[in-house]
Order: sequence, then C-alpha cells, then structure tokens
Amino acid sequence: MYELLENLGAWLAGGEQWSGSDGIATRLAEHLQYSLLATLIAAAIGLPLGLLIGHTGKGAFVAINLASFGRALPTVGLVVLVFLAGGLSMLPVYVALVALAVPAIVTNTYAGMTAVDPDVKDAARGQGMRGHQVLRQVELPLALPLIMTGLRLALIQVVATATIAAYVSFGGLGRYVFDGLAQRDLVQVLGGAVLVAVVAVALDLVLSGLQRLLFRHRTA
Repeated sequence: MYELLENLGAWLAGGEQWSGSDGIATRLAEHLQYSLLATLIAAAIGLPLGLLIGHTGKGAFVAINLASFGRALPTVGLVVLVFLAGGLSMLPVYVALVALAVPAIVTNTYAGMTAVDPDVKDAARGQGMRGHQVLRQVELPLALPLIMTGLRLALIQVVATATIAAYVSFGGLGRYVFDGLAQRDLVQVLGGAVLVAVVAVALDLVLSGLQRLLFRHRTA
C-alpha cells in the first residue's frame, strides 16, 4: 500500500505527466471544457423550466419527479444509446451530462421559488406589479441562494461524471482511468481518480465561498 501511494505521488509530481498533448494540464482543460459547457446548456434548459413551474405553480410533479430521475439516470447507458444512434462524436457525452445536470437545477430552482413567502408576492401584486415584474423583482432575487446551490450541485455532478468522455475515445481526466484500466496500470487509474476528486472538491469550495460572499448580507 505504501509503495502504491509512493508511486502515485511520483506519477502526479512527474514533470512529464504535465506536458504534451496527453499531459495533465491538457486533460484538465478538456475536462473543464466538457463540464462547464454541459452545465451551461443544462442551466439554459433547467432555469427557465424551474422558474416557470415555481412561478405558476403548474407542473410541480415534473420538478419532483426529475429529482428521482436524476438519481436513477444510467449515464453510461445513455452515452452508449446516443452513440449508437448518432455515431462517434461528443454529442453522446454532452447529452448524458446535460441530462444529469438538469434535474438538480430544475428542482432547486423550483424549491427556491416555492420558498418565497406568499405574503411578499401578494404585497408586490398589491403595489400594481404584473406577473413578470413579481418574478423578476421579487421571486427571483429571493430564490437566488437555492438556485445557485442547484447550479453548484449540477456542476460538481458533471465534473465527477465527465470521465465518460474517455469511454467513447475522447479526452478529459477520464482518459487516465480508462487507459489505466486497459493497460492494467493501477497507478494511472488512481491518478486520474484523484485528479477528478481534487477538481470537484476545489470547484465546490470555490463556488460555496462565492455563494457565501454574494449572500452574506442575508445571514448577517
């Protein structure tokens, strides 16, 4: 065990592992690209849907059932299915990652909207605000903390799952995991897993710190 950890440390610290087209820096950039793009697409889908459901109160079962769907989603199976239908491209990977991220965004956006005090919304309407004004000026600002939590959870889930890009012969940190398994190189497999975990934890810490900074006045 000690030898394995020693070899892992040497693998991570080796200068040759960080340079070149197969280096950690390149794979990290690819991994972040996949993760950020998938999360942005998921946000473009999930935020309007969650806001609409929360504002109108219609279709709440969609938000509730999406939470269960997100937990049960067979990500690799979805990648294979889209791969068989659409051929070799990044499309299957993005479809799977977006499908994974949307439920967390929708459910948290919906939860944030429903957490807004109905009396506050009634008071806004009593002042002559229209529906879209209540949404934009009252509901959305008050729901933002939970909405950001949903975006944060979605991004971390996507980062942890973006290793599947390597499953269909693309890049990212998952390349080390799949190549290591193919070569029976346990050090490389562990190195890839450690890098993914470190990236996920680092992003979570950054986003949670940013969230506390933005909304510190609400807890003061």
